[in-house]
Amino acid sequence: MTAGSRQPPFELTPITALKGVGPQLAAKLEKLGIRCFRDLLFHLPLRYIDQTHITPIGELQPGSYAVVEAHIQGSQVVFGKRRSLVCRIADDSGTTQLRFFHFSAAQKERLAPGQLLRVFGEARRGAAGLEFYHPETTLISADTPLPEGLTPIYPSTEGISQKKWLQLTEQLLERCGQTPIEDLIPKEIQPLSGRAAIADILSFLHRPPRSVNAQDLTQRSHPLQQRLALEELLAHHLSLRQQRWRSQGSGYALQPALPLTKQFLQQLPFIPTAAQVRVHQEVSADLARKMPMRRLVQGDVGSGKTLIAALACLPAVAAGKQVAVMAPTEILAEQHFQNFCRWLEPLGLRVGWLTGRLTAKQRQTTQEGITRGDLQVLVGTQALFQESVTFDDLALVIIDEQHRFGVFQRLALQQKNERAKPHLLLLTATPIPRTLAMSLYASLDISVIDELPPGRTAIKTVTVNNERRAEVITRVGGNCAQGRQAYWVCTLIDESETLQAQAAEELCQSLQKALPTLTIGLIHGRMSGSDKDRQMARFKAGELQLLVATTVIEVGVDVPNASLMIIENPERLGLAQLHQLRGRVGRGTAESHCVLLYQKPLGKTARQRLEVMKTTSDGFVIAEEDMKLRGPGEVLGTRQTGDIQFRIADLSQHQALLPHVETMGETLFTQYPERVTPLIERWLAEREQFAEA
Repeated sequence: MTAGSRQPPFELTPITALKGVGPQLAAKLEKLGIRCFRDLLFHLPLRYIDQTHITPIGELQPGSYAVVEAHIQGSQVVFGKRRSLVCRIADDSGTTQLRFFHFSAAQKERLAPGQLLRVFGEARRGAAGLEFYHPETTLISADTPLPEGLTPIYPSTEGISQKKWLQLTEQLLERCGQTPIEDLIPKEIQPLSGRAAIADILSFLHRPPRSVNAQDLTQRSHPLQQRLALEELLAHHLSLRQQRWRSQGSGYALQPALPLTKQFLQQLPFIPTAAQVRVHQEVSADLARKMPMRRLVQGDVGSGKTLIAALACLPAVAAGKQVAVMAPTEILAEQHFQNFCRWLEPLGLRVGWLTGRLTAKQRQTTQEGITRGDLQVLVGTQALFQESVTFDDLALVIIDEQHRFGVFQRLALQQKNERAKPHLLLLTATPIPRTLAMSLYASLDISVIDELPPGRTAIKTVTVNNERRAEVITRVGGNCAQGRQAYWVCTLIDESETLQAQAAEELCQSLQKALPTLTIGLIHGRMSGSDKDRQMARFKAGELQLLVATTVIEVGVDVPNASLMIIENPERLGLAQLHQLRGRVGRGTAESHCVLLYQKPLGKTARQRLEVMKTTSDGFVIAEEDMKLRGPGEVLGTRQTGDIQFRIADLSQHQALLPHVETMGETLFTQYPERVTPLIERWLAEREQFAEA
């Protein structure tokens, strides 16, 4: 080491300091985010296998994983539909076969008769009874010991075997024994059940003893895993709070535009609900502060979130600033554009529109208006955050159905003003369970519109077996004959837009034959934007009585005269998506119905979903149930590129830890501020920037 150079802290020692980690292996490890000792220590096993005892061949059960020790009887290449290497083995209790479809001549020679072989794998039914397909095999002697503990299985990438993970972690744990990793959470603020040292926890999880139940560890329910999950949730929470704290004083203080607001409210043909008034006041108070607003407005389908968004624009434009409103689809963006024009243009405000469908000339004209500041409110899709779009002075970003955008997209739009950080207002019609909101949105204030506008009727939901399809078709015909409109939503297991479109087209043709007097339209993801818009415009205008669609209509379509929704194969959709689709009806005064047309047989989870849809229309109850059935990642789309992934925490497993996270976070921030950043870096490393989005 040269004079004056310093050795990095133990946790930050480059991974290449481990024996056997050269440039090639280091590059593969880097794909998994492993660059230093700390990264490898917190690269925890996905599951665990118990290889600590031998199962006699005669006691094997189909579908069970087991370790077998037996002598090789013989090996031969078998030619059938696929060429395979078959190795026969026997112990005192019986015989079985190992089958390899991918093998080499050296492997065949290695499996020579008479040798003692240790096999681990899944026993499956085969042509000659129970067989092992591509099991792990090791030639052993009679005194070769079994593993002393459970075998960890690590998340991996191409070119890194489980054997290599064991070698690397073995080296690292040995070094940790000499230089233990630091505990960053003071014991006095830990719950009593979670005061084990972090070094001991990591050693245990990388090499659990045979006395531990492998299933408990795989399900992350062991007390030491809960202690580690608590630290991870705390790091995540602190990261979000820290981002919030850093934003103080870096935005615009936009004072309430009282004259504009009064004009705006006077022109409305309805009176806002008490919930809308309350949420508007919360948003206005945020906008008046220099700290940039970070507020999520949750409102069930049809609760009036768009009105809140329009009111939020007024303080910004009154101060000479600009607003960007981004929606995930062109259909929803156009609906917002029409609403904002109807509400804002009579007040003398200029509203612009930017999507990928504009001609080159239209786009250039719009972009010039944005750059000069001539356009005050910009509504559009992802086209808004492209590099070519330059704002004069962007002060407020409004993102509808925010969970449909990746973090990079949200950040790109917020970074359109170099002078100040824009205020951020997020809208979602997918209510978020409180447990998720507490942990994933600690950097946001949350408002809830928990009241529907007067005159809205509850949607009655029924489940109908597909065997009664003819009755449903008759009901659709009767509904439309009374002057009302209906949706028929077609879903497939395969998410290919081509197959979805094909299925929707076939359904549309069959319904047209069954209901020849109806005017039926079709909309699916393979249609051009202009064709989709044309069909939607015809449906809104009442020219189409029945609209056959894929789930492309899930978000944003507002047709008050539509009072009947048929959802085909609802068992294939999640609760949140079913709730969104159901919300396309019930927007007028007529009694509305949703028919869930399911296929038998129904699995347990599908039955639970449909029962929830029948018994409640409360979006927050549905969100909680959705999280129980599908897990938090699916509910919120937290697997989008750039979103933070939990390494060990599981919100459906570890909900009880969240109240501790809140109180511990407050104590660390106020009493142990020097520990906050190291704790965040341990768990989040370079991902902290995404907390802003």
